[in-house]
Amino acid sequence: MSTVSRSRADSGSPAISGEPPAVSIVIPLLNEEETLPLLHERLRAAVEGLGRSCEIVYVDDGSTDGTFERLTAIVQADPQVRIVQFRRNFGQTAALQAGIDYSQGEALVFMDGDLQNDPADIGRLLARLDQGYDVVSGWRKDRKDSLMRRVPSRIANSVISRITGVDLHDYGCTLKAYRREVLDSVRLYGEMHRFIPAYAAWAGASVAELEVDHHPRRFGKSKYGLSRTLRVLLDLMTAKFLGSFSSKPNYLFGTIAFVSWFFAFLAGVVVILEKVFPPHAEAHNNPLLLLAVFLAIVGVQFLLMGLLAELGVRTYHESQGKPTYVVRQVVDAGMGPRTYRARNLRSSEAAVVRGS
Repeated sequence: MSTVSRSRADSGSPAISGEPPAVSIVIPLLNEEETLPLLHERLRAAVEGLGRSCEIVYVDDGSTDGTFERLTAIVQADPQVRIVQFRRNFGQTAALQAGIDYSQGEALVFMDGDLQNDPADIGRLLARLDQGYDVVSGWRKDRKDSLMRRVPSRIANSVISRITGVDLHDYGCTLKAYRREVLDSVRLYGEMHRFIPAYAAWAGASVAELEVDHHPRRFGKSKYGLSRTLRVLLDLMTAKFLGSFSSKPNYLFGTIAFVSWFFAFLAGVVVILEKVFPPHAEAHNNPLLLLAVFLAIVGVQFLLMGLLAELGVRTYHESQGKPTYVVRQVVDAGMGPRTYRARNLRSSEAAVVRGS
């Protein structure tokens, strides 16, 4: 067994060295002991056919079975494998973020570890990426899941596409390929990994969709259920807010305030007209007067919330030196185009296990 390098939480930075590979394949795992041998065999076959240097990053998301033991056996036999082990289960989004932080490839491919995604599709995703796209999203057109999972997923994909303005058939498909520079400015929370294509598109990235194979689950049972629906909807609201108003929150809160004041004004006008014209309704007995006052107060509250949010945004950007823009490249006279990138890795509860 090789050395075990501690994470940034202990040593200050991920233990990554050597010539960076062209492609990093990131696979989150949770209790996939039975799947792993066949998964890795198929991955090796897919990687060997790519014709480019690759690494495989397995993220053990707090498995309680023999997943980690199988991974340690794999890493001893395969120098292209890296393992990131969480101390406990943090969820798929955190696992993918760790995969981004602890990988080196200029292109990243995400896929599930249950063999429902086909490793043979990795080459097709990368070929599409080579055509100039920044993100290539898999579409499980012939999805091999139950009707109870397909129908809510189809509805959710339609809602997400409409709200984000990025039209994709299958946001829930983990099998996606990215250029690393697209992910460098993205930090993932909650269930927000599914919205990465939308984040990328908002930042000016080009997004393509590609039909991929989908297979029935062979071992164990799915870790996902309908219970995630509410969390996804809440994260969708967050994603929309961050995508459209993260640098100008008062545009949202201020708009709501003015709408509230507009209806308060209309209600006040109606109260006055009913007072002036027969049957001369008493204003203090008119419920519209209370409605007008309520809406006026709500408008003031939303405006104040917007101003507080503006202060928070400015504190966030200025205290950490975070820009409010994303640069694709800088071209200097006589120097040609140069891509600038900054990777701000944060502490994570993980250990990296590397082969000797």
